[in-house]
Amino acid sequence: MEKIEVKLEIFEGPLDLLLHLIDKNEVDIYDIPISLITLQYMDYLEKMRESGDVDLSRMSDFLVMASTLLDIKCRMLLPKEKNEEGEEIDPRDELVQKLLEYKIYKYMSFELKDMQIDAGHALFKPSTMPKEILDMKPPLDYEKLIGKTTLISLNHIFQEVLKRQENKIDPIRSKFGRIEKEEVSAKQKLADIKSYAMEHGSFSFRNLLGEAHTRQEVVVTFLVLLEMMKTGAFKASQAELGSDIMITVTDREALSLAEI
Repeated sequence: MEKIEVKLEIFEGPLDLLLHLIDKNEVDIYDIPISLITLQYMDYLEKMRESGDVDLSRMSDFLVMASTLLDIKCRMLLPKEKNEEGEEIDPRDELVQKLLEYKIYKYMSFELKDMQIDAGHALFKPSTMPKEILDMKPPLDYEKLIGKTTLISLNHIFQEVLKRQENKIDPIRSKFGRIEKEEVSAKQKLADIKSYAMEHGSFSFRNLLGEAHTRQEVVVTFLVLLEMMKTGAFKASQAELGSDIMITVTDREALSLAEI
């Protein structure tokens, strides 16, 4: 009798074979027909034995899974076990969990392999940035200009000045009729600050804001001062956290040319 050779598919392990059988039969992985899958699984093991090309260490893993399937099949024939909450325990739950984890790792390996293949097609262009751009430095060193002064400390002083203005309000006269004044001019405030700075050279940030008479004037003074610091005409310094901020004229030419 002529011998017919049967070429078997190669599977990574028993879980890989089980996934193949589940996909082949188009069954729900959460509701595995144990009898059908066990029968097909044992049939595959028999074909492996008949082929003669069997690795004993590899075969042992398949035999362990075969016994697990037979054990599950027997447990499903017995009355259902219940957990502490009184819910029925499905003997297939542990196997389903292992299959789901294996399926995740398997498809992750496919993704990593595709990424490795695609990475071989990536080329990186060397930097061709002109030397003039690489050597370019900003016109002002803002860290050196501001020093240890932070937005938090500026806001703290600003809020104190606003509170001081509120305390100056007469509780009786404030209820009288109000005469509206003209809006504070930023250009006029700039001229006042330039004159003040030229005269003093170095002055207290708190004292400068303290000369403002209204909330609106405080805001305009604050914004003009920040703009002057940005141009490099002024430099702010603070001896320690919480102390007053001192403003120093650093560039009289920039101060005289400053405009808004």
